Amino acid sequence: MPTIRNFVFAAFVALNIASVAHSAPAPIDYHAITTISLPGAESWDYISVDANSHRLFVSRQTHVAVIDTITNKVVGDIPNTDGVHGIAFDDADNLGFITCGRSNTLKTFNLTTLATVRETPTGKKPDGLVYDPFSGRVFVFEGASNSVSAIIAKTGAVAGIVALPGKPEFPATDNAGHIYDNIEDMSEIVSINAKTLNIDATWPVAPGTGPSGLAIDAATHRLFSTCGNNQLAIVDTTTGKVVATPAIGNGPDAVVYDPALHLVFVPAGRDGTITILRETSPDQYDTVGTLTTQSGARTIALDTKLHRVYTVTAKRDTSGNAPAGGRGGKLIDGTFVVLVYGEGK
Repeated sequence: MPTIRNFVFAAFVALNIASVAHSAPAPIDYHAITTISLPGAESWDYISVDANSHRLFVSRQTHVAVIDTITNKVVGDIPNTDGVHGIAFDDADNLGFITCGRSNTLKTFNLTTLATVRETPTGKKPDGLVYDPFSGRVFVFEGASNSVSAIIAKTGAVAGIVALPGKPEFPATDNAGHIYDNIEDMSEIVSINAKTLNIDATWPVAPGTGPSGLAIDAATHRLFSTCGNNQLAIVDTTTGKVVATPAIGNGPDAVVYDPALHLVFVPAGRDGTITILRETSPDQYDTVGTLTTQSGARTIALDTKLHRVYTVTAKRDTSGNAPAGGRGGKLIDGTFVVLVYGEGK
């Protein structure tokens, strides 16, 4: 039979559980690990990490620099990538893919040797891309054609082309048959069937506007869409509803999610910061840190094995009318850097 002592103890435990559940998020110790300097005055766009080989691929306008993330040394270079935007990987087939925005091609390369395997024609200005292991296709989003080309990874054959309702930005895959992409000028996300290539749904990101970067937590069916009005629109892919809009910095262009640590990282190029959010539940995201980067650092990559994040930038000559933190102004030769952040040493 329960005693008064039992009831008191149970109440004490319940109060402590409630206190923990509603306490402030535990702090994290992400900080600057190192800075890697690269030569030249080329512009950049997306950067990507192949975690299996611990290599970081950095877009540099006409070529892609390859950095070993263990030694932080340059170990290779992929030339002839005119107007490079995005980089993706098919580790099972040892292939990598690069969108070349000026030549309107998808370059396929060998992940081990970095040698070019083939070049596949695409629509105008191929930009963001994603490799989808569920369908074995590379989805190339074409910014000036308002379309996406589904290309068979092993052969380079075009499986189909999908017309989009507006200008596409960065995509994501749930690895289970769905491809998602931000439609920047419509402030929407489209859901594409990876097999049939039909658009299954279109979802607004309001109150977010001008979405660009996109990442996914496939386990909780949540998309993270960076918006130009300093909000991260978090969308439930089972309902298409925006479930949270935590604040982020000014000038985002990418986002990454670490599923092991339940952390979201959002760079802001104009502010020179990275906002770190912790997923405490599928609909709740707490800001647990803000990293100071440099002006212009707007894209980001994640090594899911080292749990480090990378961003890049360079100094610009803003002596004219070009605003600081933007993409105007001539890049200053020799100032390009890769900024590395993580926990520990």
